[in-house]
Amino acid sequence: MEMEDKAVKKSLSWLQSIVQGVIGHGLERRVFEGLRVVQAQKGFIRCNLIVPSLASDADGNWHVGAIATLIDIVGGVTIYSVAERVITSVDFSISYYSTARIQEEVEIDAKVLANRGTLTQVVVEIRRKGNGELIALGKQWMASNKLPVSEVSKL
Repeated sequence: MEMEDKAVKKSLSWLQSIVQGVIGHGLERRVFEGLRVVQAQKGFIRCNLIVPSLASDADGNWHVGAIATLIDIVGGVTIYSVAERVITSVDFSISYYSTARIQEEVEIDAKVLANRGTLTQVVVEIRRKGNGELIALGKQWMASNKLPVSEVSKL
């Protein structure tokens, strides 16, 4: 795994804390169970995930809400690797093209496409690991404030 700088390390530490349930709610820990980061650099993160059984819908498919949670957080972590600031979603859309079954492996790619000062855009693609079929595509614009995470936690 590549790691360029301090911001990328902080981003990955934040993601790892969510995966382990140290921060966030129980929902995130269930959605991210088994997530593995395979590549990380400033503005790009690639992860693999075997869809956990706790993230299923009634039909045994990966729940769309779990997919949305994953896109939101992985996108935010990827933006943090560029902005190194606390971020808030200002525009968020997801297109669902297919679904994945529980215990199926997927690949998640998150890439920052635009950085306009306090506004940053990320696109998150989730694809079936075996054949590359697109499952979901999330687009998100996020705004960052001037405070680093350490300062916000004091508020």
